[in-house]
Amino acid sequence: MPKDRLVSIVEDDRFFRESMIRLLRSLGYTVEGFPSAAAFLDSPSLAKCVVLISDIYMPAMNGLELYRTLISTGRPIPTILITSYPDDTVEARARSEGVVCYLRKPVDEQHLARCLRQAIEAGEATEENS
Repeated sequence: MPKDRLVSIVEDDRFFRESMIRLLRSLGYTVEGFPSAAAFLDSPSLAKCVVLISDIYMPAMNGLELYRTLISTGRPIPTILITSYPDDTVEARARSEGVVCYLRKPVDEQHLARCLRQAIEAGEATEENS
């Protein structure tokens, strides 16, 4: 993946966010982390983001709301949602709205790698169709 293309992690748990950043960098990705949806939306990095990984349950704006905000503002970034509190109804809703993957914490590294490849392919297909 080119260095100017970014995977963004939005996670309010600092420890988990930092461990995800380390993991993704070890897999060769350029990564930036944000403690909240607002911090991500206000960041100049938003324009470079090709994949978003977001916790579902966060204060203020949750991960699914962040995904919906991106869609409604014309920034359909392929998104992977993660949670410590899996809920089949939330998962079904997220998938029906176009979220690429819904992962449970602790995240399985191989499953995450597959989801990242899927998300990148989804983003490239969207770019080709624009």
